[in-house]
Amino acid sequence: MSTHKKRHMTPGGIILTAIAIILAMAFLTPILWTAAVSLKSEGMQITSAFAWFKPPYSIAAYPQVLFHSAVPTWFKNSLLVAVLTTAVTLIITPMAAYAIAKINFRGNRVLYVFFLLGMMIPFEALVVPLFITSNSLHIIDSYTGLILPTVASSLNFIIMVSFIRQVPNELLEAARLDGCGYWRSFIYVVLPLSRTIMITIGIFTFTASWNNYLWPLLCIMSNNLFTLPIGIPQFAGTYTTDYVLPMTANMVASLPLIILFLIFERFIVKGVSLTGIKG
Repeated sequence: MSTHKKRHMTPGGIILTAIAIILAMAFLTPILWTAAVSLKSEGMQITSAFAWFKPPYSIAAYPQVLFHSAVPTWFKNSLLVAVLTTAVTLIITPMAAYAIAKINFRGNRVLYVFFLLGMMIPFEALVVPLFITSNSLHIIDSYTGLILPTVASSLNFIIMVSFIRQVPNELLEAARLDGCGYWRSFIYVVLPLSRTIMITIGIFTFTASWNNYLWPLLCIMSNNLFTLPIGIPQFAGTYTTDYVLPMTANMVASLPLIILFLIFERFIVKGVSLTGIKG
């Protein structure tokens, strides 16, 4: 006789599953619609919303967007800024978090509260002083101006501090007994244990930089320095009645984030669960 028992879903489980499916469809529908429109021929007559999903399909819009527009330049700018922002963030944030979480010094708690307060201030309230400061440093309309003001994230810092505080002090004390100072303890003990949370922070940082609209809009004046969130609305504005090329450009802009999520999905879920530990 089989000992396997069938698992029956409770009414609550059925309701939650139905809600999850509805929400998934709500999030996926714009992506699927964008993909479907990008595979249509330019100037095609559409009689209903469902006609966008019907054949025939064509990839003719993709070569036009990729080789005969400014989209590749904007794509390169977005990729460069997102990669450098993520790299600098992953260098600075763990070091600052380690100092606050594991090194006792005067002003430790004050600095931590300072970063907590930073989470309560919306970025929109900071753009004017940030612009004035960047202008005085002569980094407006440059890659430096796009990257530096966005690397210090209070949220990333708080997440990292919360995680590093869970690293047992016994491990660090054992490392010091073996002759490791603060730097070597950080590199050989803390960083290896923080791999998952750092991947999560890296993905969040890359996504935020890739989608950043407000600061590049204020910071960049030259068309050759536009990022995708700034360039695509300008590109779409030249096609008032035809959706195919603008949606193709949007699909090109979305592909890196879709691929990133598909590759690192398990790290994102695990990292988010780790940020919920008691800190």
